[in-house]
Amino acid sequence: MSKRSAIGEPIFLFRSQIQSRRFDDETLRILESVLVSKDVKSLIETRSRLKEFMRSESVTILKLNEKETVDRKLNVAEFFVRAFALVGDTESCLALKYEALILRELKYMNHPCLQVSYEEWLTFAEDCCCNGFYSIAIKGFDNAIECLQHISVGNKVTGEVIKERRDKVRVLIGSRSVQAETAKYLKNRALLKKPENEFQPPKTQALASSMFRCGMKRRNLQKLQISQKRKVNSS
Repeated sequence: MSKRSAIGEPIFLFRSQIQSRRFDDETLRILESVLVSKDVKSLIETRSRLKEFMRSESVTILKLNEKETVDRKLNVAEFFVRAFALVGDTESCLALKYEALILRELKYMNHPCLQVSYEEWLTFAEDCCCNGFYSIAIKGFDNAIECLQHISVGNKVTGEVIKERRDKVRVLIGSRSVQAETAKYLKNRALLKKPENEFQPPKTQALASSMFRCGMKRRNLQKLQISQKRKVNSS
């Protein structure tokens, strides 16, 4: 059996598992076996193919899962968190991690001890910062602060520390926005000086980034549901 066919067979099996909606440990083990390669070039090629496939499939599956139970949605989200981590797709991994954390909040709304802790939200926010996803990091910090507000025992100092960290990230986002606008202005000026036939079409946006924003809209609606139900339960 050739090296290419030896790699291709597990990939085919993994794709088959995903398309059959088998989101379990067995499918993850198949994915791990696909990524075992001594050939660096083959591994890079395989990761790239898997990322493209998983991004496309995850978007489709999440849309189809809109009417599923919270349990089902959570299982699928947690599966893709692990799968994207294995293939090294950090952006998609964090996008689905946020999804999974919000779904846990919904699932355990009436069980405070099983809800997402402020430490988990804080870790998520810091992971986003480390990887340059500052806007979603703000959401993580906000959720960490909100969690602390539901805990009555001396967390005022911790809350202030998190707020300070969040505000620093906001300043950083503002600074980067100014830099981005400046770069865009300079680029547009340069383009205006080029002949018309030299203009290039803009690059298509990464699928994971699009998924991130669509997911954020859904998550904001789910957070609103959580907030409303908490108010009802506390009244």
